[in-house]
Amino acid sequence: MNTSLLAFLEGGPRDLPQRTARITPPGVEVRLPFRGGYEHFRVTSRHHDTPEGRLPVFVWAGRTATTE
Repeated sequence: MNTSLLAFLEGGPRDLPQRTARITPPGVEVRLPFRGGYEHFRVTSRHHDTPEGRLPVFVWAGRTATTE
């Protein structure tokens, strides 16, 4: 698996079902749909060792609601 396309997610809702996510280079922000809204994660300079390899850490930056 190409780990350069994955990120480790830190923070956010405790019941978030995943802690890794695909990123699109240059990978400044990750936006995940969750419970009728989006969880936003921003890139840091840190890395985290995971079973998938050493991944860049993205830290939770907030939540936005979807509009319907």
